[in-house]
Amino acid sequence: MRAIIQRAVNGKVSVNNQVIGEFDGPGLVVLVGATHSDTPRESQKLAEKIHGLRIFDQEFISQFDHICIPPSSPRELSLGELGLPVLVISQFTLYASTKKGRRPTWDAAASGPVAEPLVAAVVQSFRDLGTHVETGTFGADMSVSLTNAGPMTLIIDVDS
Repeated sequence: MRAIIQRAVNGKVSVNNQVIGEFDGPGLVVLVGATHSDTPRESQKLAEKIHGLRIFDQEFISQFDHICIPPSSPRELSLGELGLPVLVISQFTLYASTKKGRRPTWDAAASGPVAEPLVAAVVQSFRDLGTHVETGTFGADMSVSLTNAGPMTLIIDVDS
């Protein structure tokens, strides 16, 4: 599985001009793609990896009055340690191939019937870890907006 994560001050996803998921305050916007060989185990590993990444430094977090940083915490904290939200958006285009020609191909992307339950498993794994999760709608034409903080954008790949 592959994810692009963006540390954000806020995030929002809309379908047909209706907001279906959002957070205000710091959190992560996570674009998730699945390939043919992925299993629910990769979904769980991906959520656990993202949940534990220490990418929220204390200086950044201190600007948000509603977030309490425990005394003697490390300089960088994770989403899980801070109890921050995540916005998960399915994104099959993460497996685009642009090696030949001018048109990307998505041969490496899992089909909808394979990918949808894997993205749902990522969402459930975050929830099992105690994370508040907002989502887009699988397969929908979505508008995603966020204010990237940093900027901080990472690409995460997990394999079996």
